[in-house]
Amino acid sequence: MNTSSERALGGTARNTVLRTIAPRERRSHLSAPRVPTVGIDIGGTKVMAGVVDADGVVLERMRAETPDRSKSARVVEDTIVELVLDLSDRHDVHAVGIGAAGWVDTDRSRVLFAPHLAWRNEPLRDSLAARLAVPIMVDNDANAAAWGEWRFGSGRGADHLVMITLGTGIGGAILEGGRVKRGAYGVAGEFGHMQVVPSGHRCPCGNRGCWEQYSSGNALVREARELAAADSPVAHHILDRVGGRIPEITGPLITELAREGDAMCVELLQDIGQWLGVGLANLAAALDPARFVIGGGVSDADDLLIGPARDAFRRQLTGRGYRPEATIVRAGLGADAGMVGAADLARLVARRFRRANRRRAERRTRTAQRVWARAGQRGTGFDLRLSPRGRTTRP
Repeated sequence: MNTSSERALGGTARNTVLRTIAPRERRSHLSAPRVPTVGIDIGGTKVMAGVVDADGVVLERMRAETPDRSKSARVVEDTIVELVLDLSDRHDVHAVGIGAAGWVDTDRSRVLFAPHLAWRNEPLRDSLAARLAVPIMVDNDANAAAWGEWRFGSGRGADHLVMITLGTGIGGAILEGGRVKRGAYGVAGEFGHMQVVPSGHRCPCGNRGCWEQYSSGNALVREARELAAADSPVAHHILDRVGGRIPEITGPLITELAREGDAMCVELLQDIGQWLGVGLANLAAALDPARFVIGGGVSDADDLLIGPARDAFRRQLTGRGYRPEATIVRAGLGADAGMVGAADLARLVARRFRRANRRRAERRTRTAQRVWARAGQRGTGFDLRLSPRGRTTRP
């Protein structure tokens, strides 16, 4: 078991290592150790955990429900720790990457704010590092998903990429030149909270009319439940499916019925897709990416969602007809994008953490050699030897 001093030294090394990651991400992933790491994707409704190898292959995955947002942040942390320890029983885990649904600071140590969870300036990285004996990496969940798609999914080959994740809300990330763009304060890419309808629906972030209130899983379910509660004739099919229990209407059920041809569910996905296209056109005007990658659970609807999004994007794009258009594609990794990306970013942390440990061992070795040399010059008559870890010992 580590001593408290060793834990403190490891924490300092982790802090130093994490501050150096961003400028080196593009070249470092090529030489990161090919070791298994755990990726954690924390959303508004579920926590996904998986052991991922160096090729982005998920060796084992687990899922837990996200603890209710009214509970303390410690409950979410406990869920993460339980999943990691369970996976560690069967795999040699070298690092853990966390994709958190919230705003993560520039040091990637604290979750400043999470609209759908009880995190307010939460020191997530250090709290988990105190309980897990491996390096911890924390990043925004959409940043992790964008990295995963750029490395292993639909973002490969795109040096200017914007990732949109449609789940409980809308997450976003920007990747340019093989680097995630996090902004001056670490919170770039929060596109879901752009205001698109003044005085519109209230958002959990505290504002009104946010984009995610019109194009997200929550928006999809809200509209379906409102029609069902009004006993609309178009909602009778979905009401029959849930036995009249309106709270059981979910996003996956709406997608399933849309695939079966239910007119209301098809129309709801078209509405969500059109709002998605409007937002993408605005982002194209600001960022001019080559590719938009659409991920998250709502993207399971595929062309029922992305088809209307492409149509609305072309209608709303500034300079349409006189400029190249970004392509809009579904995430190749599907719901695993955030988990795989977080695990791969954690592999970079493992590489630098191992390098920091090696340098500390080399410093201890050099210190011991100097002590031995001085002792020999003074003729003290005792012999200092090096232990396997570079510590000095007497015979």
